Amino acid sequence: MSDTPSAESSLLAPRHWPTWAALGALRAVTWLPFPVALAIGRALGNIAYWLAPRRRRIARINIDLCFPERDARERQVLVRRHFASIGMGVIETAMSWWAPTEKILRQVEWAGLEHFEAARAQGQGVMLVGAHFTDLEIAGQPLAARMDLHVMYRPHENPVIERAMSASRTRRYGKAIPRHDTRGLLRSLREKHVVWYASDQNYGHKGSVFAPFFGIPAATNTSTSRIARLTGAPVVPFFSARLPGSSRYLLEFQPVLDDFPSDDVGADATRINGLIEGFARRFPEQYLWVNRRFKDRPDDGPRFY
Repeated sequence: MSDTPSAESSLLAPRHWPTWAALGALRAVTWLPFPVALAIGRALGNIAYWLAPRRRRIARINIDLCFPERDARERQVLVRRHFASIGMGVIETAMSWWAPTEKILRQVEWAGLEHFEAARAQGQGVMLVGAHFTDLEIAGQPLAARMDLHVMYRPHENPVIERAMSASRTRRYGKAIPRHDTRGLLRSLREKHVVWYASDQNYGHKGSVFAPFFGIPAATNTSTSRIARLTGAPVVPFFSARLPGSSRYLLEFQPVLDDFPSDDVGADATRINGLIEGFARRFPEQYLWVNRRFKDRPDDGPRFY
């Protein structure tokens, strides 16, 4: 976005005032102690549960599909907990934009750092492969404090929010790479940087295979395999989660994927999905169930949404 006077003036137009007010309120919340701020987030999530019926329906469908072993009441409770987790994620996003790094680092528990160090010792760039969990944004700041982290991102449609996000990305990360800039991603890895990447959203049939996720065929992007093959970068699964009953966060590196990529992109996609599923089962309310993960179906089969 241009920083010309006309662009600046457009951001101050009356239609953007509610967004500026919301951002101001969120920034004020970042001064509160973590438990208090997260309690506000839970309240926001509970309100969103009632105000977002379409997203509530998508989350319920996904959870019904992925947890058939749970009874209807347990699944409904999980939907409610998921919206509370989304609300906390909004507060955590604000924390990642404006809270001091030291404040966030005090809340972090690291696991598996030896796996990251082993990957780094190979002398290549490192590809951290993760997924979309509700605490995603707040995990970036501790990572960036440890390493020159390059991240993939999707520009926000609201220009005021995009401006706030852009300022945070510029300040926190070594480089922010637009989602469709594959050349930029390859360049960062070839220059031996650490790149965070997620491939767990449904982008349609192009560049995807159907691989099981919670036992359901899901359109899964094969870019992880292709990028690893083109760059030789070791792939390290990395996930983060809000620890239950606390305001602390687990940042977990898992072992470097051996024999990856293989000669079978479908097998690679299944492997990545299995890792994401494993972490989502540990923290089920924190995976982003409001996305239409199973939007595309094999052979144009019956639609879920």
